[in-house]
Amino acid sequence: MLSLKTATLKKKGESVVIELNSRWHRTIALGAIWLLQSACDRLWFALDRSVPDWDRADYLTGALNYANALEHPHWFSGEWWTNLWLLSSKIPPGTYLATAVIHQIFGTGSDRATLVNLLFSAILLASTYGLGRILFNPNIGLWAAALCTLFPAFYRSRLDFLLDYPLTATVTLAFFCLTLWRSRTYSPRLHTRPPSRFKLPPSLEPWLWAAAFGMASGLALMVKQTALLFLSVPLLWAAIASFKGRKWSQCGQLSLGVAIAALVIYPWYRTNWLLILTGSKRATVDAAIAEGDPSLTSLDAWTYYAEQLPNHVSWLLAIVSIVGFLLYYRRRQKDLSPSPVPHPWRWLAIYFLGAYFFASVNINKDFRYVLPYLPVVAIALAYGLSCWRGKWARSVRWGTLGIAVLLVLNHLFPWGFTLPGSALLGDRADRRPYTGPPWPHPEAIAEIIDTSPYLQTTVGVLPSTPEINQHNVNYYGALADFQVYGRQVGTRLSQIDRDVRSLDWFVTKTGDPGSVPEDAYGAISAAIAQNPDLILQREWTLPVREATAKQDPSTLQLYRRQPPTVAVEPIADGSPSLPVRLDRAIVPPASPPGVPVPVTYQWSGPWEPLQRGLAIVTWENDNGDRWLHDRAIAGGRLYSQIDTSVPVRLVDRTAMLPPADLPPGVYRLQVTYLNRETGETYPIAAPEVSLTIDENATPTPAPELDWVTQLRSLSQAMPRGPDALGPVFEEVARINQYDPVQDYLAQAARSLEYRLQTQPDRLDFIYNLTLARVLQRDPQGAIAALKRATVLDAQNPYAHAYLAFVHLYDWQPRSAQKALDRAFALAPDSEVLQLLSAVSYLMQGNLFGVWSQVEGFLPDRLKTMLAIAFAAFVALSISALLSIFVLHRRRFGRKRGSKSM
Repeated sequence: MLSLKTATLKKKGESVVIELNSRWHRTIALGAIWLLQSACDRLWFALDRSVPDWDRADYLTGALNYANALEHPHWFSGEWWTNLWLLSSKIPPGTYLATAVIHQIFGTGSDRATLVNLLFSAILLASTYGLGRILFNPNIGLWAAALCTLFPAFYRSRLDFLLDYPLTATVTLAFFCLTLWRSRTYSPRLHTRPPSRFKLPPSLEPWLWAAAFGMASGLALMVKQTALLFLSVPLLWAAIASFKGRKWSQCGQLSLGVAIAALVIYPWYRTNWLLILTGSKRATVDAAIAEGDPSLTSLDAWTYYAEQLPNHVSWLLAIVSIVGFLLYYRRRQKDLSPSPVPHPWRWLAIYFLGAYFFASVNINKDFRYVLPYLPVVAIALAYGLSCWRGKWARSVRWGTLGIAVLLVLNHLFPWGFTLPGSALLGDRADRRPYTGPPWPHPEAIAEIIDTSPYLQTTVGVLPSTPEINQHNVNYYGALADFQVYGRQVGTRLSQIDRDVRSLDWFVTKTGDPGSVPEDAYGAISAAIAQNPDLILQREWTLPVREATAKQDPSTLQLYRRQPPTVAVEPIADGSPSLPVRLDRAIVPPASPPGVPVPVTYQWSGPWEPLQRGLAIVTWENDNGDRWLHDRAIAGGRLYSQIDTSVPVRLVDRTAMLPPADLPPGVYRLQVTYLNRETGETYPIAAPEVSLTIDENATPTPAPELDWVTQLRSLSQAMPRGPDALGPVFEEVARINQYDPVQDYLAQAARSLEYRLQTQPDRLDFIYNLTLARVLQRDPQGAIAALKRATVLDAQNPYAHAYLAFVHLYDWQPRSAQKALDRAFALAPDSEVLQLLSAVSYLMQGNLFGVWSQVEGFLPDRLKTMLAIAFAAFVALSISALLSIFVLHRRRFGRKRGSKSM
């Protein structure tokens, strides 16, 4: 190991250890570790030609979304910030934002995105070194940092674009800051504080490190919510120790750190808190059931991560370190100067055991979920290596390191042979790059764009394998300036017909379809192959993986609709100053009410007004009866990044839905143009076209209804209350697959606001607008709409309940309670209202109010347990307050007595 020259000075009976070696030398050594690791990682990426699988592609797309948003920032716009946080509703955007900066500097692509791991590696190595240095000495810190580069769990994570490695780095940084804060607040005799390069007053330094801990904790929580599982136990331990020691200044410092962390995470968590809570079940319970993870009542659930630990750190490093620790621990202790942190091994154990406990409590288990506690394991193993004594000690340490490096390189690079002892790194050590033929994703995306250059396209992806799935198709579409989106369809038999009718492009695959239901996959594959309107555009032979080398190569097939739903062609001799025109509207001569009616609109005009335009379409008879077909021109599918001065002609094939109670008669078309950005409106001269509504007419086969019309139909269920909303949100989830940017919601909201200017008392419009605003996560817009609904539908308790719910979503519990009081007057026994009221009281801190609302739902045994727990909490709180009061009185009395003397 690196030798440290030290001198011991005696002063006033205190032993002070002064380090004479240069901090600059240690920085060089740490930097060399980082550079060698980085060079190895970048060489691996240079060789790798694989495509990202599900999670990796999803996270890479998230980083591209933030990079795209940061290209045109509006730093002083509250709406822009809200939209920024809404880009990632369930996953904190810390890693995305860091990667977005990388994209701004180095460009896009999966290899460039992984450059962000170099930053997180620097944070991890520096924090691990700092922990080892504070708790023991700089040598152990350097060796711990070196071990972190060799752990199989870490080098596998560095070569992926996942959240766990950034989480490990930021959590370790936060724990380092907390440890450093603890060292600055602990200064008993015979102990010295670690040297600091900052010349700060001693009384100010703990406040600085407490603030640093808060900042680092906030950043960790902005990477992944599970950071709380790793930091809560040591933070709670430090807080209890400060409280028991009556060190109120330390309590204030920790409170400052918590407040800073809360300020860091507040904007994103405040915006997305409801989806975070609702998404937690899917990410834990549902995922654990799907993956077959052990139940918490079984022993396997509590030993799972212990069994994985050798695979995390490798058998080689673990065995050599443990042997050294067992043989030479007592001799090693004599060489160490006292630690500036009280009981360093206890402090590490608090962190590790707390993290292990909470990770085991999480029923969804995975190899990578516990990476943040491995730096502590690295420090323990580095200490074990340092324990070796005798003439062979140096050979054991460096020999172990050299063998580990060779084995890691053997598991990373395709040398063509396997070194003896490769199993010493564990069962999860292999991470060789894919060097075979390229995958066809970029070619498939280019084929779609070349065929439909003016359109934003959603492609339905049927298979779900690591190499061919909706996430990586979507990612490569995002790399093409977000012109193509990939979404998985065909997983439910009940939705197959609508899936096939709703999209123009599909990706299928022969052979193994992956993790999709076989019956549904077979049904939708047959439906696409047999549909006369879908033709095979192109197919590719897929590379053969080693694991499937005995199988025949499968093919990737790309289907498209012919004729397409929307077709665009430039008008070469047209004038760019022409207004938007509706050249034709083709409908059948007659149709019964309540049945979809096919309609084809043929538009022409300049590109920009067409792309921004909403068509306010009304079909009206002579008696004033009407129905509407408001939507964006071409359904909002015109690609916004196209910049052309040449006018275009487009054909838009869709369907509309006359209401079932529409009186029979002849209905004629009226059209108004509405610019969704400027608000400009003007009538469009509609062609002479009419449609007869006749109950005895034969329905004409029609394509799928446009999504704005489907949303309008779904909103009719809102007045019936929450029980009717389940099918509504299930259908909304299906529609969202077809429109990945949910532009149909913006179309619906903008057109309804225009309609309500002239028809303010249309309650169906108001509920439709409410649903659109709620789905857009626009609480202020939803509140404004629901206030109008509670006036027009004042006797409906659900209108008031909806208003209360949106107030709660926007963290306005007092306003929510007022709406709930009005709802209770109409439906005093509603369980939904009681639950909302309990949430309102909880947000206001009224525990008695919460109890009064939920006690009717709880079984008697649980009521008794909660009552006992609440009584114990009250008793402990009163005892703590009395203790503080008594201590304060005693201190005050002693001060008065000393003054009088």
